[in-house]
Amino acid sequence: MDVSITFNPLIPWSVIYGLAAVAAICILFCLWRGLSGWALRGLAALALLTALAEPSLQEEAREELSNIVLVVVDKSESQTVAARPFQIEDAVTELVATIGGLDNFEVKQVEIENDTSNQEDGTFLITALNSTINEVASNRIAGAVLVTDGQVHDAEIASKFNFPVHVLLTGEKNDWDRRLVVKNAPAFAILDEVITLTLRIEDQGKVPAAVRGKARVEIAIDDGDPVAFDLETNKDLEMPLRLPHGGINVLQFNVVPVEGELTERNNSAVVSINGVRDRLRVLLVSGEPYAGERTWRNLLKSDSAVDLVHFTILRPPEKQDNVPVRELSLIAFPTRELFLEKVDEFDLIIFDRYSKRGLLPPSYLSSVVNYVKRGGAVLVASGPAFAGVNSMFRTPLAEVLPAQPTARIYEEGYTPTVSDVGTRHPVTENLESFSPIVDDASDAAWGRWFRHIDAEPVSGTTVMTGVDGRPLLVLDRVEQGRIALLLSDHAWLWSRGFEGGGPQLELLRRLGHWMMKEPELEEERLTATAVGQKVTIVRRSVEETNKPVTIETPDGTIFELSLNEVGPGRWQGEFQGLENGLYRLSDGLLSSVFALGPSSPKEFENTIASADKLNPIVKQTKGAALAIHDVYVPKIRLVGLGRAAGGRDWIGLTPRDAYVTTDITSKPLLPAWVLLLFVGLLVIGAWRLESR
Repeated sequence: MDVSITFNPLIPWSVIYGLAAVAAICILFCLWRGLSGWALRGLAALALLTALAEPSLQEEAREELSNIVLVVVDKSESQTVAARPFQIEDAVTELVATIGGLDNFEVKQVEIENDTSNQEDGTFLITALNSTINEVASNRIAGAVLVTDGQVHDAEIASKFNFPVHVLLTGEKNDWDRRLVVKNAPAFAILDEVITLTLRIEDQGKVPAAVRGKARVEIAIDDGDPVAFDLETNKDLEMPLRLPHGGINVLQFNVVPVEGELTERNNSAVVSINGVRDRLRVLLVSGEPYAGERTWRNLLKSDSAVDLVHFTILRPPEKQDNVPVRELSLIAFPTRELFLEKVDEFDLIIFDRYSKRGLLPPSYLSSVVNYVKRGGAVLVASGPAFAGVNSMFRTPLAEVLPAQPTARIYEEGYTPTVSDVGTRHPVTENLESFSPIVDDASDAAWGRWFRHIDAEPVSGTTVMTGVDGRPLLVLDRVEQGRIALLLSDHAWLWSRGFEGGGPQLELLRRLGHWMMKEPELEEERLTATAVGQKVTIVRRSVEETNKPVTIETPDGTIFELSLNEVGPGRWQGEFQGLENGLYRLSDGLLSSVFALGPSSPKEFENTIASADKLNPIVKQTKGAALAIHDVYVPKIRLVGLGRAAGGRDWIGLTPRDAYVTTDITSKPLLPAWVLLLFVGLLVIGAWRLESR
């Protein structure tokens, strides 16, 4: 119950003030004239003015409200390491019980977690505290206790609290951790050029002397065997590196874990770098002039990224035209330099209708064979000579050719066709979609060719067929290199638009990329694409058998995923990733890796418990930051508003004495007749006094 005097004036206060001024002037006039009743008249005026203000006695019935203590519990990913979950559970249980035992106190507990599906999500503790404050009456909050490791990511938010804020730190006194940081990594790099990555291994906390200053790191590209070496900790290391192939190169860095680390989640890093070719160096060897020679040249010269060296045999040795040598303007071609000394500088060598005529000695062609085995690429576009005695199959190049000529040549019209295997091979899959528009009455999707050199495949894959289903385009891998054999010299008809033409440009583009080992054109490939936490796995193979994929999650869990056939040579499946990190895929033959989110999430950038980020808020509110391993659960004291609210082993709460008014009663301070009687007596007394 609370009692107070209130005023409810009958007339505006401005009028009352004016009447008070007039009364004061009259009293002063009486005093100046020496009238003896001025004091009684002044009291009478005051009583009248008070009556006009109508004073009342007001009584409020109040209900006392409890004091609220906010307990904000950090349950982000960094709070899941070591014994922290048990610390949180025990400390919060004891703290809530202790505060709940205080008279007129209650606890509002809030738990926060970070969004693991967000790559850059962290611990937003102050945001959660502000949101909780908005849910309750601010005049009831007696204090806030933050149970956290102190590694928050919104401490810079400007907030002013009118109650003490305390921090209970999880973790142990001797905690330590090791973290791998890739400080710079380009998004793309040019093949055969050296790029520099900067690595750093950071030691945090109280690192044992036995492992201090040294760490072992493993590096693997794609799913290759890792290479291990030793590094110094807390020191930047510049690492030179060359990308092994074009397309996406997945680089895996891993610090070998040491016993005693808080977590291994920040020991790994995955970097994806796109390998691109600066220039494509091509050597085109034309055996003789013919209509398709210029087509090959124009096709290669049309790409500004291609450096073309064209070697054309215009006068074979057997040609006798009686032209004097002094009148020949041709220069000697540097065959030795090209085929022996600098053959490895070429990315692709094309033999177009070349035949054995003695211009390239067997030693030069043997050099080309070794070039293929070392990882080079050769395309043989054969002509009629391939079926005769001067065939390239009768040279050292036969060691790597995927088909043997039968000496038969088909001179008839036919339409090149993608084979059954070719529909699953990336070089020729879906090639029909590049068919030109033809007359509906025509059955041919592409224009016809009129020459086909017959051959028996001895290795490789036949992706296109010609007359009677005989091999037309054969692809093969030879040790580290690749070779392609086109058994016709009429591909130029497509570029000229004969009978509508055909997809010569697209076919040769894919063929070139396959020979350059572009990952997108690999016939056996296992890939994964992530959108948020949804992962799509695609398996490409020329085989017709379906295989389940084994998936290993970052925490070591292994499960199988069945794939569905979505097209020739393509199987696809989806799953929902539950946590960020490095995933490994395998179907028994193929393997791959991918990272979902950052392999080392933001939550694990700093894992050592520290109150440094929250100390400004604690000092502003005169609270305390205490470690659970020191005090377990602090003592509770009640302190006044604005007083120091924390010590070595205690925290303070401020009772707010909040209440809610349930009833209000009001009655006049004095009855009206009493005031009138009192004023009348004063006026009569003043008149009697002055009349004497």
